[in-house]
Amino acid sequence: MLALFQTIDLALNLYTWVLIGSAIFSWLYAFNVINSSNRFVNSLGTFFYNVTEPVLRPIRRILPDLGGIDISPIVVLLIIFFVRSLMWNSIVPLFL
Repeated sequence: MLALFQTIDLALNLYTWVLIGSAIFSWLYAFNVINSSNRFVNSLGTFFYNVTEPVLRPIRRILPDLGGIDISPIVVLLIIFFVRSLMWNSIVPLFL
């Protein structure tokens, strides 16, 4: 059972890094630091969009419009932190 919780924790940790990478990529793309016509950059942007958008879209619908500021990745990171803390401090000790 512990292996299952460790695998879930690893998946949440990896998704955290994907969210951070997606935010950095969007900043670099918005400020024209990276070449948007490059095939690798385009495929990387498509990957980040396809991986993060299904999680961020429902949160964007709930949050109020803040103009050009998108805080939905921060909300997802807080939810991931809460789930990981709940899992390790409340659920896992029940099985040990």
